[in-house]
Order: sequence, then C-alpha cells, then structure tokens
Amino acid sequence: MASTGFFLSLLNYKTEKYVIAENRKIGILFRLYQLAVLGYIIGWVFVVKKGYQEREEAIQSSVITKLKGVTLTNSSGTGLHLWGPEDYVIPPNGEQVFFIVTNFIETPNQTLGFCPESPKVPDGRCLSDADCKEGYPVIAGNGEEEIRTGVCINSTGTCEIHAWCPVEHNERPIEPLLSEAANFTVYIKNFIRFPKFEFFKSNVLDTTNDSYLKGCSYDQENHPYCPIFRLGDVVSLAGKDFQELAGKGGCVGVLIEWVCDLDKGSSHCNPQYAFNSLDTNTNNSITSGYNFRYARYFKDPEGKTYRTLYKVYGIRFDIIVNGQAGRFNIVPTIIAIGSGVALLGLGAFVCDMILLYMMNTSSFYRERKFEIIDFNRKEKVRHKEGKAGPRERRSKQPAEGREAINSTKQPEDHEATEQLSSSSESKPMDKRGPTIPRNTGQRYSAVPSQGETRNRTTSTSHLLV
Repeated sequence: MASTGFFLSLLNYKTEKYVIAENRKIGILFRLYQLAVLGYIIGWVFVVKKGYQEREEAIQSSVITKLKGVTLTNSSGTGLHLWGPEDYVIPPNGEQVFFIVTNFIETPNQTLGFCPESPKVPDGRCLSDADCKEGYPVIAGNGEEEIRTGVCINSTGTCEIHAWCPVEHNERPIEPLLSEAANFTVYIKNFIRFPKFEFFKSNVLDTTNDSYLKGCSYDQENHPYCPIFRLGDVVSLAGKDFQELAGKGGCVGVLIEWVCDLDKGSSHCNPQYAFNSLDTNTNNSITSGYNFRYARYFKDPEGKTYRTLYKVYGIRFDIIVNGQAGRFNIVPTIIAIGSGVALLGLGAFVCDMILLYMMNTSSFYRERKFEIIDFNRKEKVRHKEGKAGPRERRSKQPAEGREAINSTKQPEDHEATEQLSSSSESKPMDKRGPTIPRNTGQRYSAVPSQGETRNRTTSTSHLLV
C-alpha cells in the first residue's frame, strides 16, 4: 500500500502559492539580491563581456616583415664591412619570426685540413695519444666536422683534428659591433580573417596619403596604427636595454591583438600592439642570450675552397597574432537573459529557505505556504450537502415544538444554559480577530461578520442541549 501511495503521489500537480511575508529584513535581502543580479547581467554580461554577441576566436593570420637600415663595422680579420638587410636579417625573406645580427665572432679564411683543437673545448684536451681515439668526433666542439686523428699535440695539450682550420679562437666582443641596429626599422604587414563572419582586415591604416608610410613611425600616442617600428623602441617597450641585449642576444615578442566589435563597423576594428621579453632576464645566466653559427664559402683563383665562419649574436623577434570578433546574435542573447532569470529564482529560493527553516515563526509560515487540496474529498462533501442534515431538520420543526422540548429540560440544565448564554452576551466580541505574529508577514483577516457571530452562538446552544 505504501508503494502504491508513493506512485500515486507522483501524479499530483504542484503549483505556486504566493504568500506576502511582511518581514522587512527578508524583503531588503531579496531586493538587494535582485539589484545585484540585475547589475551583474547588465553591467558585466552585456556591457563588459558583450554576452549578446556570437564570438569567434579562430583568427586566420598572415605576417610579412621588411627591414631597413645599414651600418659599418671594422674588424681585424676582414676590415671594413658594410652591413645591409641582406647581411644581418636571417632569414632574409621576411617571415613571422626573424633574427637581427647585432654582434659576431669572425673566423676568416678557413680551409679543410689538420690542426690542433681549441683548448676551450674540454673533450679536445689530452695527455697522450691514447686520449685521442682516431675517427671519433670531438663532443661540443666548434663544429660537427671535427674528427680526431689519434695524435695528441703536446704544445697545445689538445688532440689533432681533421676540420676547417684554423679553429675559432676569438672572444665575443663585450660591446655589440652592430650597435647602430637600434635605429633599424621593421615594417610589419599583418592580414587577418574571421571565417565565421567573412571579415577581412589589415593593420595598415586605410588612408589616401601615399607618403604616410614613408614618414610615420609607431608611437603609442601619436601614431598607434603605424606598422613601421624602430627596433630600439620595440626592445625598450619590452622592458630591456637594447645595447645590453644586443651584446649577448635575446628574444623579444611582438603581440598583435585584434578585438573587433563588428556591430560598430570595420573602422573600429584596429590592432593593439604589445611587446615583452621572451627569454631569461639575467645576463649572468648560462641559458641567457641567443647565438648560432653560419659560414660563407668562396674559392680562390686556383679553385681551392675557403670559408668565413661567423658566430653571430642577436635579437630574435617573434610576431604573435591573437584576436577575437563578435556580432549580435539572438541565441546568446536569450541564453544570457535565461541565466539571469535563473539567478533571480535562486534568490527567491534562498529567502524561502530562511523563512521555512531559520526563523522563530517558520512553522507558521510553513502552514500558510503549503496547502493540499483533495478534490475527491471535496466531491464527497458536496454530495453530503445535497441531503438535509440533522441541524436543518431540527430547524424545520415548529417553534412551538422547540419550545415544548426546551421546557422539558431539567431546572439545573436550564439555569446552566441561561448562565452560559447571559455570559456570552455580556462579553463583548473582539472584532480584531486572533492575534498573529507580525513578523511572519501573512496578511490575514479574521474579523467575524454578524452572521458568523449568530451561527457561533446558535451552535453553542445546540451543543449545550
């Protein structure tokens, strides 16, 4: 039977019943919560985060770079040398990542032959020929082509190797040889596309002035949309000193951020630039700096091959493009509004829990809030009301018969009845009704009407009979 009642209770319908609780503390708490939710939805969701827009972050981007600037160096090995973009830009074809040579060690006129290894290489040191195994390469040498011959050269204390000779001996210059590279400029051309919205844009300012790009240079205040950057300014905006970074090398990131509100038009979709250092900050660290080696080969009139080896130090620039675009769409708008309505409902639930379980008058509020209506019982009551009840049949008797019946009462009962009726008539009726705690907030009116007072007196008299 219990299980049957449980399954039948699942078929019951529950509807809301509104009870006005005149409790100022709960009312103020509920209104403050509603204001907070409305402020969150309007201020944060719609104004700041633009929750009414459809978003896309899958940006498609292409970057082209072009550097300009020349400088002159004077080394002991090669003398004067004029450096242009084709010399100091690696790779020279203008990619998203490029390297600028700012310092170097030059080893000119190397030829293939036999020569002693440098004492700076730990694996090339020896005390006897047994320390120089023939045919084995030198680990961490100046190149991959260094092969031991099996002979230990006592004058240098190093193994003889078959390699490009002479090996590298010079020290890195403390001051960067290409210190003028701070005045070089880089032209960064960036094309972006948001495929969901079929939107295209470039970071080059749309202007009819042909001479604008020839004279502008990026400045955060005066020319924020000029795509030509001075290298010294880029490094400075990244928080580093150019001359210090150029001596040992480093890595700088150029971030191009596209945040586009397509509801305002393409003219409001412009890039924002940011610069930061991507390598370690301390030059004393063994991992700081950036360098690598490359060579330039040539032949003499007799056909013998020579090369000039360069160990170059410089700054690597990484151009990183991010972005997102948004446009109004009804679906995210409805979702944002629905989430706000759900949050408003949560406030009502919390206030109900406080009234139901955390206050002194919780039982009174619970009785007023929950009410069970049994329709089957109501039909039974209506069926019974269709028949005349004993009270109605009694009221149909003649007045004389009622008086005769009342006259047959015992004297004691008659006196008790008269005393009760007189006492009830002498006591004034309290028209305010029963006292109800005010902090429950239940609006309740219990003032009896004249008909109800008459019925109560009549029912009392019948009970005494």
